[in-house]
Amino acid sequence: MTVPALLSLQNVSAGYDGSIAIENVSIRVDAGEVVCLLGANGAGKTTIMGAITGLVGYTGSISFEGRDLGPIPADQRVGLGISLSPEGRKVFPNLSVDENLLLGGFNRRAQGQRKQKLEEVFTLFPRLAERRKQAAGLMSGGEQQMLAIARALMACPRLLLLDEPSLGLAPLIVSLMFEAVTRIAKSGLSILLVEQNAEAALSVAARGYVLTAGNIVHSDTVEGLRNLEAVREAFLGTAEARDAVPGGGVHA
Repeated sequence: MTVPALLSLQNVSAGYDGSIAIENVSIRVDAGEVVCLLGANGAGKTTIMGAITGLVGYTGSISFEGRDLGPIPADQRVGLGISLSPEGRKVFPNLSVDENLLLGGFNRRAQGQRKQKLEEVFTLFPRLAERRKQAAGLMSGGEQQMLAIARALMACPRLLLLDEPSLGLAPLIVSLMFEAVTRIAKSGLSILLVEQNAEAALSVAARGYVLTAGNIVHSDTVEGLRNLEAVREAFLGTAEARDAVPGGGVHA
């Protein structure tokens, strides 16, 4: 008997103001799996995240644990166990670290586990424990990214969506961020990772998809993707090689 995917997208199309951003996209994430999604700027990666969370309308089918998400609004999808750390962090700048985190654990699924989850995220990101009473808007970009991920974890997700966690961060902070992502992955939590740093993404994922102009053009294990010449040139080669490939380079 085939075990259903934790998350399954089948022939999903979505866009904005009458234009198509993604078309007939099919991907899956199994329980306990880390899957990355690579693509150039404007390829449609964040649109996929929006469709999964219910923030962007779509056609096709998206299911979670075998349940069709179509009729389920965004706030209830969080309650099912889908949590997003969004591109650009989007922390509440005038609220403290503690207040941001408590809002992340507001849904009914998570309310009874707030104390435990606070301890877990402060262990994962000790810097946040040191900044508990500080306004989020006064924190560095790296600290805000830690907060965005921690806030998503406060929801007690079964599936964590990470949208560009290294965007705009210094290399040392990126390294620290992916050490944390690796620890999250080792806990058994399923992750769908959209990431501009392809090398970092492939270092933590088991499988990946490559999105070009709204379409999935490659799907393989990490090893398979690394061995594809088009992927090496566009995402893993030298700067000169990336610049030579239309749409090359990995951006948000």
